[in-house]
Amino acid sequence: MPSTTTRPSLSKDRGTDNRPGVLLGVVLAAQFMALLDVFIVNVAAPTIRTELAASGAALQLVIAGYTIAYAVLLITGARLGDLLGHRRVYLAGLALFTAASLACGLAAGTGQLIAFRLVQGAGSALMIPQVLSLIQRNFTGEQRVRALSAYSAVLATGAAAGQVVGGILVSADLFGTGWRPVFLVNVPIGLVLLVLGTRFLPRDGRTAPTRARALDVPGLLLLAAAVSLLTVPLVLGQEQDWPLWSRLSLGGSLVLLAAFGAYETGLARRGGTPLIAPRVLRVPGMGRAVLWITVAMGVNAGFLFTLTLHLQGGLGHSALRAGLTFGPAAVVFGAVGLTWRRVPARLHRALVPGGFLLAAAAALAIGGLLGGGTSGGWGLYPALGVLGAGISLAFSPALTGALATVRAEDAADASGLLATVTQLGQLIGVATFGTLFLGRLAGPGAQNSADALWATTLALAAASAVGAASAVLPRRAR
Repeated sequence: MPSTTTRPSLSKDRGTDNRPGVLLGVVLAAQFMALLDVFIVNVAAPTIRTELAASGAALQLVIAGYTIAYAVLLITGARLGDLLGHRRVYLAGLALFTAASLACGLAAGTGQLIAFRLVQGAGSALMIPQVLSLIQRNFTGEQRVRALSAYSAVLATGAAAGQVVGGILVSADLFGTGWRPVFLVNVPIGLVLLVLGTRFLPRDGRTAPTRARALDVPGLLLLAAAVSLLTVPLVLGQEQDWPLWSRLSLGGSLVLLAAFGAYETGLARRGGTPLIAPRVLRVPGMGRAVLWITVAMGVNAGFLFTLTLHLQGGLGHSALRAGLTFGPAAVVFGAVGLTWRRVPARLHRALVPGGFLLAAAAALAIGGLLGGGTSGGWGLYPALGVLGAGISLAFSPALTGALATVRAEDAADASGLLATVTQLGQLIGVATFGTLFLGRLAGPGAQNSADALWATTLALAAASAVGAASAVLPRRAR
């Protein structure tokens, strides 16, 4: 039955130039910039450690602080956009992110850098959920599908591009500034996007359904605590050989997630306004899409992390060469994300399992090419391209399908949920496959980097096969 919900239209207020194509470009450019910062610091880490005399723990927090704040506050950012207006919160998040990037680039010590990275992550958490919400509210039909395909392409190419851009900036050592340009590059881009956003983003409406929903503070606190207990050990536990506190933290996160689910269910039954509307979780295909997105992003992030370690640590490649190696995967991922809709509609249900199977085959091929300790030759690049195609086919249709039937008033809830799932999938991938790779390099019977990579690619292929199997399981009767 068609929805009777009133959709906010693009504003006609003076001072706002309403061009949907430009609107999409502005929000996706900010999305790309924020995602870049999740990965760009990885290749700058050795330089940061040397120049700031950072301890191992401090360096971990420089890299992880952004991710932790980002993941913990995503749902909050989504709801604030629903309450205060998506345009307003998007611009506020972009301004905070840009200012924090400048502060990171000028930081005089590791303490300052860690603090500003946390602020930078908070800015991203305010900004990123509004991207999906603005797409959901300002595009319909085929235009929405195209916009979501572009969003999907940007979402995962940002990971590989972060490695490439980071390698270029660190190797260039612009004006002797070392690692600082990886943060300062955001400042002019952010300022331009602020100007464009002020002009082209539609002004926030005041529709009753969105303004009537209050902020669920108890649910927010429960979810933030649960996500914190999950993300902190995933980010830091690996480097510290999974101490007792990390295992207790992971267990505690499960307890709090259960408590959050029980509280939200009870709140909805009492007629309250839960942080995530239960009907969003009941959208047909949403549960399966969450699983697919988690697996796809886990495989993608785990692969990028372990291959970077092998290229720089095992093969001795420079940061620039290691970063550029990921070019084919990033380009093909983006191209497939933008064009998969051209596949005949009758074949769309096969795209996700087919994508996972392609990713599994590519992971095995890459492991075989690099398993002998060589650089893989020219055959490595087509294999990376196939991997990018496979993960894109597994991810993009899953995301688009999950959002296709979400109602406009639930856009913020769905945006926060799927953005959080995407981020947690990446963290789980790095923690799981990174631990496997690094564990093979240390301790009794330690392997060389090539053998460790081969074992990891086998695990990546197995995870992709699980994704393919889950895609062909029969749907539960409703």
